[in-house]
Amino acid sequence: MRPTDFAYHLSRYFKIYMPGTLGLSDKSIASYRSAFFVFLRFMKDVRHIPPDKITFDMITVDVLMMFLQNLEDNGNSISTRNHRLAVLRSFFRYVQLVEPAQILMVQQLLEIRRKRQPKPVVNYLSTEGIRLLLSIPEPSISHGHRDMLLLTLLYETGARVSELAGITAGDIRLEKPATIILHGKGSKSRIVPIPLNVSELIRHYLEKENLLAPEKRSWLIFTNASGAMLTTSGISYILKKYAEIARRRNALLIPLKLSPHSLRHSKAMHLLQAGVDLIYIRDFLGHSSIKTTETYAKADGSAKRKAIEQASVNLLDDRDFSGDWSDDAQLMLWLRDLCQ
Repeated sequence: MRPTDFAYHLSRYFKIYMPGTLGLSDKSIASYRSAFFVFLRFMKDVRHIPPDKITFDMITVDVLMMFLQNLEDNGNSISTRNHRLAVLRSFFRYVQLVEPAQILMVQQLLEIRRKRQPKPVVNYLSTEGIRLLLSIPEPSISHGHRDMLLLTLLYETGARVSELAGITAGDIRLEKPATIILHGKGSKSRIVPIPLNVSELIRHYLEKENLLAPEKRSWLIFTNASGAMLTTSGISYILKKYAEIARRRNALLIPLKLSPHSLRHSKAMHLLQAGVDLIYIRDFLGHSSIKTTETYAKADGSAKRKAIEQASVNLLDDRDFSGDWSDDAQLMLWLRDLCQ
């Protein structure tokens, strides 16, 4: 059966253009493929058009708007909606390059804009909250040593969950200066320094797990009970378990909404509050743009308050304002009359 124009170009987009021309990683391609699977399922279930029958003339602005609204109606967030749109826009830009006859159609589709969404609140712990959380795991019990190191590295390195899960014994340098290589988004890696006390914690853990041998440099340092890589949900479960214990000890220090990314946020905020320049924080976190890092500066209320206090000028004299306003008879009469 001869493929449709849509099927032909979609296949070449995934098999040739994305890995070859764009050089995207397998993980990125899988993310785009997942988004297209959702779109194809929408065309089949809602528009009643099977994937092998879809042609470009069936994909109109109205159809795409219906697809985006269907995402929200099914409980997807605005962020997910915008991501699905970005994936489709990327494909249509490719179509514009290789299929000139579709330029008009593509330009119309590219006019669909991202939907505005409320900026998320940066959720982070204070240094006291981090100290409390890291004091909960017991190294002497099963998985206690692993969990303490896992939570410590989430904070100390500012690692994303996927970066933490992928750390191997060979990524760790224990000689001074101690460092860890984190493998981030888009196949980008960065070297993160680690404090002496953390490097000693790592050394003890690697010795205990017999991971210091040269032939084990490619082995993951964190695994589940089956010896496989920890998943995002697995790491979230570990954090939740200790957060609940810490919250019972001091509910004010541990917020109810807490994720592994909160520890990354916490490290960034603490670096900022310690006076570290945003450029260095950007590189430490592996952000591609300083604009992403500026989110922390905007969220740091203590820094804003300190700056405002330093810039303020006392325009009041030294009059004593400590008296009780309720002793002022005239004022009390005026308030009484005002309320009648």
